[in-house]
Amino acid sequence: VFAELGYESTTVRDIIRRTELASGTFYNYFKSKEEVFHALHDDGVTRFRPLLRAAREGSQTFEEFLTLAYRAWFQFLLTDSPLAEIQVRTPGRTRVRFETPESLALFDELKADIADILRKAEDKAIDPDFLTAACIGIAQEVGDRLLARPNRDPEEATLFAVAMVKGGMAAVRRDRP
Repeated sequence: VFAELGYESTTVRDIIRRTELASGTFYNYFKSKEEVFHALHDDGVTRFRPLLRAAREGSQTFEEFLTLAYRAWFQFLLTDSPLAEIQVRTPGRTRVRFETPESLALFDELKADIADILRKAEDKAIDPDFLTAACIGIAQEVGDRLLARPNRDPEEATLFAVAMVKGGMAAVRRDRP
């Protein structure tokens, strides 16, 4: 329903009409369309976390971790995420910030991975919290642009995202006292 009507235009009534649930039953599970949207998001996060874990376990360097993680994310968007359809079919959609337990757990897991890599490299110039936020922001924005293209090349998106992070880190190291 979100993909068809857009997030802003979708109502709880629209969602209920597409199910076999009575409205009372729906409200036993969800209080609002926002909760439904968050549940869809959390489902995607739950399915993506093992892919992120595999990227961490399969990498020897930070660049390799970035490459595997971004590649996994962009391929996930193109092949496995119901939210991708919502993103593609909802022009001008409202940006919804997700601070659900699943989203926060993903952020914390990624931040721990990044902090561990920086600690091992003795890289004190880079703030792991800021770097994690930047990596996620790049993944979201580049992912949106990837989905909007007729020629969806996850490898091109991966190479771009990795280059942006590496270049940004180099600039931070260079510019910090």
